[in-house]
Amino acid sequence: MSNILKAFINIVNNYQVNVANITHGNNRANNMGEGLEAYIKKAFANNFQETNIRRQKSNLRQTFSYIGATNSPPDIILTNSDAIEIKKTETVGTLQFNSSQPKPKLYSTNPRISDRCKNSDNGNWTEKDIIYTMGHIPKDTKQLKSLWFVYGTCYAANENIYQAIETRIKQSLDQIDDLSINIDSLDITYLRIRGMWVIKHPSKVFDDLYEQTNEVFNLIAIIPIDKYNSFPIEDRTAIESIETIVTTDEIISDPNNAADTMNIKLLVFRVT
Repeated sequence: MSNILKAFINIVNNYQVNVANITHGNNRANNMGEGLEAYIKKAFANNFQETNIRRQKSNLRQTFSYIGATNSPPDIILTNSDAIEIKKTETVGTLQFNSSQPKPKLYSTNPRISDRCKNSDNGNWTEKDIIYTMGHIPKDTKQLKSLWFVYGTCYAANENIYQAIETRIKQSLDQIDDLSINIDSLDITYLRIRGMWVIKHPSKVFDDLYEQTNEVFNLIAIIPIDKYNSFPIEDRTAIESIETIVTTDEIISDPNNAADTMNIKLLVFRVT
């Protein structure tokens, strides 16, 4: 069964910075995202060196129980394991989550996920850990500059924190007495208000743990220590035995209370 440690090792052992140049579609940013998603799938499915198309597809089917649609989170789910949300950026300032707020975990009760997602792994799940996978592809190049793997519990607060804000906004709008849906005399204009969740890039959130400079490529993973220790011993031994991967035990602030801390494992691979 695949996991984040296997994917990390696959990227290191098959170091490639060129993200596939997807040519269909007119949106360059979305096309880069599709290329990044294919790259991430190869990493988890161990398909970097596989040239046989049938075996590539077989590896994907064995590795993932769900591969999502464009507007329905998450992007992929590892069979009987973690959900993965893939984000691409041209800068390392912020990430847009659009109308779906950041999540510490993926819950089967989430109204935004599809029935096909809920029925993945035969529907035998109520919650899954979620890995935010964030690739930085600068605007003037198609080269992957950095790739971050961050578990949701290290990055996002509990869902009720975000839901409380949404509720307050809706209640405030409902309480405006003179709010009218009739905008003009012909009644042909509508005002559409859409929520847009934005979160700082992990390189900004965790800049005390790792500072990106002028490296050709950075690969970083932030994993809760109990999650890290739950992986097979052979995978932990393998990643800790690779000299080019630096593994350290670190402490970060709890997203739910900055006064509290979390113990995490930090994995770093860099190409200078």
